[in-house]
Amino acid sequence: MGFFNRLFKGLSKTRSGMSLDEDGVFETHKKIDSDFYEELEEILVTGDVGIKTTDKVLEDLKAKVAVQKIKDPLECRRLLMDSLKDQLHVNSAYYEFENKKSVLLIIGVNGVGKTTSVGKLACIFKEQGKKVIMAAADTFRAAASEQLEEWARRAGVQIITGQEGADPASVVYDAVAAAKARNADMLLIDTAGRLHNKKNLMQELGKIYKILEKEYSQAYLETLMVLDGTTGQNAMAQAKEFAECADVTGIILTKLDGTAKGGIAVAIQSELGIPVKYIGVGETLEDMQKFNSDEFVDALFGVKPNGKED
Repeated sequence: MGFFNRLFKGLSKTRSGMSLDEDGVFETHKKIDSDFYEELEEILVTGDVGIKTTDKVLEDLKAKVAVQKIKDPLECRRLLMDSLKDQLHVNSAYYEFENKKSVLLIIGVNGVGKTTSVGKLACIFKEQGKKVIMAAADTFRAAASEQLEEWARRAGVQIITGQEGADPASVVYDAVAAAKARNADMLLIDTAGRLHNKKNLMQELGKIYKILEKEYSQAYLETLMVLDGTTGQNAMAQAKEFAECADVTGIILTKLDGTAKGGIAVAIQSELGIPVKYIGVGETLEDMQKFNSDEFVDALFGVKPNGKED
């Protein structure tokens, strides 16, 4: 099964909840009027696109409908799809870290799939022929290092660990030394997610950033935040908290196969201006890929690659 088919299947709950396919809101309304826009608004909010983003999307849609003098709701559907694709587009410049000696700092709360995402990224980069080192800087969660060690074994990459309860910054320091000594292309750092308040979070990340700046300034630094797609607007709240403590350059959105709230991808990009760079729609290695706005929106609206509706 190709990734689009996995994505299409994974977004089925969101798709059925939002009724954005050809037989949904666009088919039941014969004209574009206030009732049509009200139902569309309700659908977008239900899919966790968010009130702010929904207002912005609909305002843009109404303006284009007026300018292009569109009367048919089905034409309006294509317009909405194109608008969302443009809004969610992630160009190749966002992945420039792949072509440089880089550090990927992976952050987020516990339970969102952070360690698994680090493991999957390591596999992806190793398959690209890159030399990868992982750092198990989550020294608080029981078995976090063991979980990452298993991913390191599967990916065939090296891993730097510390003792349970050790200072995460000391693990990062050791990992940087190893990355420089072994001429690694990618250093992937798994961080603790149990930080229970913003002060702790700022102190912890601050120490890690200082070490990276002082000891490995020649490496490109990418900070990716992992969010659980099933939590909808709670994911947005988490992203806002972390964005105040770290220079978040991208989002990894996981567990989209288990939620009806896939619209959160639109909300994050629109409200925070942080691109979704990777998405996950399942447990296996093949279920995480780079984010592709065209494929995402097509899957959300029930359009398959051959142009036929689901």
